[in-house]
Amino acid sequence: MVDKQNMIMEIQIFKTLQELNQSFTEWLQEILNKKESITIALSGGSTPKSLFDFWSDLPEGEIDWTKIKFFWGDERCVPPTDAESNYKMTKEHLFDKINIPQNNIFRIKGENNPENEAEVYGDLLNQEIKVVNGVPAFDIVILGMGDDGHTASIFPHEIELWNSNNNCVAATHPETGQKRVSLTGKVINAANNVVFLVTGENKADKIREIIEHPEESEKKYPAALAQPESDNLLWFLDEKAAGKLTGNS
Repeated sequence: MVDKQNMIMEIQIFKTLQELNQSFTEWLQEILNKKESITIALSGGSTPKSLFDFWSDLPEGEIDWTKIKFFWGDERCVPPTDAESNYKMTKEHLFDKINIPQNNIFRIKGENNPENEAEVYGDLLNQEIKVVNGVPAFDIVILGMGDDGHTASIFPHEIELWNSNNNCVAATHPETGQKRVSLTGKVINAANNVVFLVTGENKADKIREIIEHPEESEKKYPAALAQPESDNLLWFLDEKAAGKLTGNS
């Protein structure tokens, strides 16, 4: 368990999604400028979709896409052509609009058997990402958060999956029963930077609980278990998501 006393939790709050996207992009560029290449685990959802649109509209050359290897933090077990596919969303909103080598893209194959794909993708991470203390360590893991406190595809009813010894697990959506493939806590917390991108007032209650009452929250909400060993935990929030934080309401 990470020593919370030393955890550097940086919280940034923005009036608009455009400002959030701009600030996150500037933060990413600082990291890119210092490294020859980086590895990123992407999230699905409406906030990353907005970020991808922002990136695709940047002037060519603003970001050197050849320096980034893209992976996913989770994927729904559907074909890559399905409207629910995180890969399809990223492809349509980003990859189809930028110049990026295909061998820089490492998708989770949601069309495959979930348990098998979790094992295959976990092995791929060991091969493609720097392994530190036996665990693949991303430069950046981007996370979203559901209004139930889930992150990646680790849901509260399966919170024990967070502590799996595997790099990836097969998870199940609590309402639809849809199968997902997800990174586990050990991989998320091994990243150099863990970044939450969260917007919307429907997230405000859980944001307050997780940030202001972490010890109680980590018993209930997978998002509260994001405690990177690097101590680099960042929250990029819009004003609606941050609206119930003490001093911000």
